[in-house]
Amino acid sequence: MIPWEHLDTAPIPGSSETLRLKRRGREYSIMLGTNELMNSRLSGSEEALAKLSIEKLGTKAPHVLIGGLGMGFTLRAALDVLPAEATVTVAELVPAVVAWARGPMAEVFAGCLDDPRVTVQEGDVGALIRENAGLYDAILLDVDNGPEGLSRPGNDGLYDPRGLQFAKAALRAGGVLAVWSAAPDAGFTRRLHRAGFGVEEAKVKAHRGKSGTRHVIWLAVKG
Repeated sequence: MIPWEHLDTAPIPGSSETLRLKRRGREYSIMLGTNELMNSRLSGSEEALAKLSIEKLGTKAPHVLIGGLGMGFTLRAALDVLPAEATVTVAELVPAVVAWARGPMAEVFAGCLDDPRVTVQEGDVGALIRENAGLYDAILLDVDNGPEGLSRPGNDGLYDPRGLQFAKAALRAGGVLAVWSAAPDAGFTRRLHRAGFGVEEAKVKAHRGKSGTRHVIWLAVKG
């Protein structure tokens, strides 16, 4: 068995926690404490986050906001199905994650950050949501292991009733708020309904084409 190699540690703005990037052969892992936030071998549900959301859009030139760059799986999947006229904004809070994408994990990202449709903004996705009413056709959130602000206490504001109202205001009519989670959360489903969204909850495979772990994606449509 090839041992894990520690590549880098990065502070999370607004938190006392750090992220750690590890590599084992061609496999990469990003850790928060003892929690693995993402692994380069598990991309199925992140890809589904993009594809299921974009399938619901009817516009020819959608503007998609992705919260969390991660390992780029959601971004790459979105680019695969979005038209040439689309605009994709990626908000990444941790600058080192963007540096990892262009450095040690460049092979995983396969040049997707250089796509002319893509703009990366280093900062809080919540701020973009609050400051841009009516700008987005889809908001895709994959910044935690679910709607409980795991990676940063400030992220709780993305999922509480006030945060959901900001997300709804940031979406155009018919827009989609999509949220990734490692596990179900009935309370969050109720909050989405109370915020006035039409809600669909999808359980998707963590790994493409294989049985085993399933993750949850909420698809909340603004009426």
